[in-house]
Amino acid sequence: MVEKLKKSDAEWREQLSDAAYRVTRRGATEPRFSCSFPDEPGSFHCVCCDELLFDSQAKFESGTGWPSFYEPANSGAVGEKADYSFFMRRIEVLCEKCDAHLGHVFKDGPRPTGRRFCINGAALKFVPRN
Repeated sequence: MVEKLKKSDAEWREQLSDAAYRVTRRGATEPRFSCSFPDEPGSFHCVCCDELLFDSQAKFESGTGWPSFYEPANSGAVGEKADYSFFMRRIEVLCEKCDAHLGHVFKDGPRPTGRRFCINGAALKFVPRN
């Protein structure tokens, strides 16, 4: 089990950009195609707590306009919970360490998992593999 990182709202506001704060702490969604990451090997970490969330090997082009992955970097990296906002039933994806809102997961992804983790780029920090 991951030890939870707790900070006050003021601490999050001070640490994060406006976009990252709105997405991760308030559950907003960034506009489609507003974020791009290099197409090179690396890892994707939580912008709030630097926890490893996804690896570039699991990234794929979904055509949705948001970074998409078919699985997290490890089984304890992200949590999931039901989201009934906007009159829909979706599954929200959260960072297990700091409870940052990352995006949603859907059942229309590629093999081997069939899942599409549709993640806001503002919630991620890319770290190139050296």
